[in-house]
Amino acid sequence: MDEIIKTLIVIPARYASTRFPGKPLENINGVSMIRRTAQIAKKIISNQINCDYVVATEDVRIKDHCDNYGINCLMTSRSHSSGSDRILEACLISEKIYNIDYSFIINLQGDAPFTPPSYIEIIIKELHNGAKVVTPTINLSWVDLDKLRKRKLVVPFSGTTVMKNHSNDALWFSKNIIPAIRNEANLMKTSKYSPVYQHVGLYGYTKETLKTFTKLPMSNYERLEGLEQLRLIENGIKIKCVEVESPYINIGGIDTPNDLKETESLLLKYGDTF
Repeated sequence: MDEIIKTLIVIPARYASTRFPGKPLENINGVSMIRRTAQIAKKIISNQINCDYVVATEDVRIKDHCDNYGINCLMTSRSHSSGSDRILEACLISEKIYNIDYSFIINLQGDAPFTPPSYIEIIIKELHNGAKVVTPTINLSWVDLDKLRKRKLVVPFSGTTVMKNHSNDALWFSKNIIPAIRNEANLMKTSKYSPVYQHVGLYGYTKETLKTFTKLPMSNYERLEGLEQLRLIENGIKIKCVEVESPYINIGGIDTPNDLKETESLLLKYGDTF
């Protein structure tokens, strides 16, 4: 009999955010951010065999809120320095509670309530195909690249870009816009898409790769850029990039109260599917 390969979607939801304390409980058009994100996971497990989900938090207020709405949630340590450490702990606790061995772990950020479910389905497919770490990328149009440039004038460390090789393995991630582009005017005449790929903060790991990752010390460029995934690259661990279409609400992570206001404006424009 073939071994059953199971996937766990973990939603890290930390109350003590420096830039936006308590944001998982903030309402977006009357529905809390964490409820919206959990709904994405619920849609996935309704279509995916052998897939579960759980919210991982360090604060009882988030736990109580999830319990009130029937959202799977467990308490994790307050001492974690990263979301990756929290999702691994959540996986190990879940395995003990339910006597399940998970092969793949999806890190669905609790502040990304408009992540298309298709992104997660693509990641799971790539993990089944043998990838160790998978993350989505979006090829920016020139219009969207211009929007990113303007946003960075106001919030320099918003938005992450990525360069990749011909095998779609990530070469580098940066909070700067990479690559630098020469002869941009000529390139714009040949395609509506720029050579810039924006990273989507969503990851899939094999459990063993995540264990390896969390044991590694913080790397030099990870510290400088503030990007965990650079620890993987600096230690020679491949990250498979999968290209996805830009979502209808392209807000990424909600990091500030201004992001929340922008999101509500987009919902008014495009409609709310919750």
